[in-house]
Amino acid sequence: MIEFKRVSKNYGEKKALKEVSFTIQPGEIFGLIGHNGAGKSTTIKSLVSIIEPTEGEIWIDGERLEENRLAMKKKMGYVPDSPDMFLRLTAAEYWNLIAVAYEISAESKQKQLESLTTLFDMTEHQNEVIASFSHGMRQKTFVIGALLPNPKIWVLDEPMTGLDPQASYDLKELMKQHAAEGNIVLFSTHVLEVAQQLCNHIAILKKGEVLYDGTIQDLLEQNENESLEETYLKLAGRQDEKVRREESDDALETAD
Repeated sequence: MIEFKRVSKNYGEKKALKEVSFTIQPGEIFGLIGHNGAGKSTTIKSLVSIIEPTEGEIWIDGERLEENRLAMKKKMGYVPDSPDMFLRLTAAEYWNLIAVAYEISAESKQKQLESLTTLFDMTEHQNEVIASFSHGMRQKTFVIGALLPNPKIWVLDEPMTGLDPQASYDLKELMKQHAAEGNIVLFSTHVLEVAQQLCNHIAILKKGEVLYDGTIQDLLEQNENESLEETYLKLAGRQDEKVRREESDDALETAD
């Protein structure tokens, strides 16, 4: 279980997160939804210890993250929001680095790599330098690295970005399977269709605040006769802007 308890992050006077609280239960695919700049990546980076919150606490399986960072990191596999890292390494060298960091046995590493590189069509590219890869191939490299140690918690920041349709489908199926086995998948997205397809539980963020925490089904039931897109835009504060644009367009057409 993952618990965010009134987590805030300040950068000077700017508040990137404002008392964010939610709980993720084992077996859930949890989606962080929001516009660019809503605080999704800041939330994720706080969980994986890239940044430290200004206030609040994060708990994992009953242990406080701040007091058990190394042990908690080994429970998580992380795909960052940008795959433009470790560019001088080959894919195989990057995966070896992950294997050493997570203390994976040679046998387990080989078994996992055979399965994952075959699935994501990377077997013939593992000895190529990451810098030579397309965005999608870099994304596959980091997805494979995150899943290589078979951690209980998958933390995926916009994981579908750049993936081809087959790789995107395969990753979604892996996410469903991982959660079905009683594990946790936390991922961020601004694509509502993906969230609706995958998530048991979502949190909608806007300017660092949680606007909604619950299921998509409950959200839609609370907003009868509205699509998920309409409901999201209303919550995220963009519906009025959409109406103003439409009224403006109508006015221009009338003027013409």
